Order: sequence, then C-alpha cells, then structure tokens
Amino acid sequence: MKAKYTLSIITFGFFIATACEKLLPVSPYENAVLDGTIKDLTTAETAQFLRGDAAFAKVFTANTGLGPLFVSNSCISCHAGDGKGHPSTSLIRFGQTDETGNKFLLLGGPQLQHRAITGFNPENIPSGASQATFIAPSNTGLGFLEAVSDADILALSDPDDKDNDGISGIPNWIELANFLTPKPNAITKNGKYIGRFGRKAGVYNLFNQTVNAYNQDMGIVSAYSPNDTYSKEALDPEVTNAEIADVVHYLQTLKAPIQRSVESTEVKAGKELFVKNQCGACHTPSMKTANSTIQGLNNKTFAAYTDLLMHDMGKDLDDNYTEGSAKTFEWRTTPLWGLGLAKDSQGGKVHLMHDGRAKSIEEAILLHSGEALKSRQKYAALSSKEKQELIKFLESL
Repeated sequence: MKAKYTLSIITFGFFIATACEKLLPVSPYENAVLDGTIKDLTTAETAQFLRGDAAFAKVFTANTGLGPLFVSNSCISCHAGDGKGHPSTSLIRFGQTDETGNKFLLLGGPQLQHRAITGFNPENIPSGASQATFIAPSNTGLGFLEAVSDADILALSDPDDKDNDGISGIPNWIELANFLTPKPNAITKNGKYIGRFGRKAGVYNLFNQTVNAYNQDMGIVSAYSPNDTYSKEALDPEVTNAEIADVVHYLQTLKAPIQRSVESTEVKAGKELFVKNQCGACHTPSMKTANSTIQGLNNKTFAAYTDLLMHDMGKDLDDNYTEGSAKTFEWRTTPLWGLGLAKDSQGGKVHLMHDGRAKSIEEAILLHSGEALKSRQKYAALSSKEKQELIKFLESL
C-alpha cells in the first residue's frame, strides 16, 4: 500500500511538472537577445553586474533627484533590452559647428533637456545654435570596444589615404573631463585623447558616458559632475559613486551580440559581397582587446564591424554640428553587430543612422556618401539576388 501510494505521488508529480513546463515561457536562444553577460565573470563580477543592471533600470522621480530638467527618467527607457533607441526617445545636441569648442555651454549646451518636472519650464535651443538629433545606440559589447588599445585604433587610421582606397578614417581627439584618468598606454596629441563612444566619438570611455548620461539625460548630479543642469550650481550627489561604478561595470560586461545563421548559403555569399564592396574598410570585421583586469575582456578577438574612427559621410549626413575635433560631416563608424536585432527594441521596425532617418538597411546604405560613396555605388549595381544576400548577411549580425 505504501509503495503504491509513493508511486502515485511520483506519477502525480510528473504530470504537474510536465504541465508547468508547458506553461512556462520558452527561454530565448542566446543569439536572439542582446542582454546577458560576457563569459568568465567571477562571482563578485556577476554580483556587481546584477547591481548595475538594477541601477540601469531604476526610474527616477522628482523626489529621488530627477531634473528639474531632463530628457528621460531612466537609462533603460532609451535602451530597451539594451538595444537601439527609438526616434520617440531621441535627444538633441546643439551648439558647436566647428572644432573651436561649444559656445553655448553656458546656455544649456551641449544637450537639450526638453522635459521638466512640475513647476519648471523645459529648455529651448538658443538662437544661433546648430543642432543634431541622435537616437541611442545599443549597449551590448561596449566593454570590448573600450578595451581596444589606442595603438590598434591608430593603426586603422589613414588620414592621408596612403593606400589610395578613398578611405581616410581619423580619430576624434578630445579633451578629458577633470574626473577622468587616461587608460594605460593612452596615446595623446596636443594634450588630447582618442574618443571612441558616441555618434561623433566625443566620449572617452564608459565611465565618461555614464556620468554624462546621469547628468545630461536625467538631471542627476554626482560627485564627478556636481553642477545642476538648471541652476548651474554645485549640489550634493543624487547618485553614489558606487552606483555609477556598478553601471559602468554592467556596460563593460554586457555580452557581444552573437551572429545567427552563420552557415546559411545566403549569409556566406552576403559576407563575400560585403568584403568585395569595400564595406569592411570602415566596418572592420575583426578587432582585438588589449590586457584587461576582467578576464572575459582580456586579449579577446571580436567582430563588431567598426574601426572606431571618424569618416566623411557626405553632405546628406552633414548636420552642422560636431564634437571634439570632428567635422560636421564626420561620424564614427557605427558597429554593425546586433543590427539584425535592432527592430526588437525599436517597436518592430528599424530606425537606422544617427538620427533614425533610415527605415531599412538598404535605405541606410544608400545614405552613405563621402568616403563611402564607392561602396554605395557598388551596392546599387548589384543584382536583386546579390542585394538580398548582402542584406541577409547584415541581418545575421
């Protein structure tokens, strides 16, 4: 009797477990999502990643420091699923038209805070200031980009086009904020350093990006950026140094996007066309990190499809705004990894280029000019089948 009872319990448990398994959501394949950690994190690094994840998702209110002027009330609101932003959450930079510096910093520049808490008025763009619209890039794989050495970036630069291929990428040399410490083996030029983040590569590292985002995007002051964007006065920190460190670590240790359909005949053919059409001259297929204290980032080869350099993109993409030493028509090569998953965070349809104006990959290709003109012309000359193969390759990234 006891054995029969035990068997009944086991059988009942099996049916319950089976039923529950069918009710539970199916975990997405790792290559179908952008969030997740890099490999080989220690227990302490994983714990800090989780703290950073929570801080990244924190929604601020007026009572917890939001504003009084702001663009958004959380980091995640512009980076859903750690993916690209949507035009509805875009931001506007204004003020600088040449390399002599932004003359509108005392009038709210470089970023427009177009929203305000109750009792305050949003900011307006000052008369005479140029402006450009930016949508948020994806967050994944940023730690790999940060860990590339300055020497490797400079090795890809060809300012005088010595190889006569029409491509002459150059770094954006920027001044460092006083709270930043140059990375080991940093290369300088006239007291300036190589920027690598942001649409114009005007941001030095992920610490720089995080501090700026808290202050300029959400109006949150920190010990590193204590001045309120509204009053311009120094205030007590509204976010701790530890929270900032956690968010920086979170961004550093987000995994790189994983390519899909690698063995597809179309994808393989598209990759050959990508190389043949000279797309890889700017969207460099392979880079390597330098030494890193994070094992998962230490001397790793990765495929982001960027050279982290500035390129002349032609008059159609000249927004009459710049940062650092970049010209108004120069843009940092956007990493292509994660491109095929872009629509997942953009409402089901892609919004590409720095301002989201391109509504398809093909439209984005056809907006390329300047140094990329020859590649655009080669794409236009492809057969319909070849264009489809190239697009399939890009969608696999």
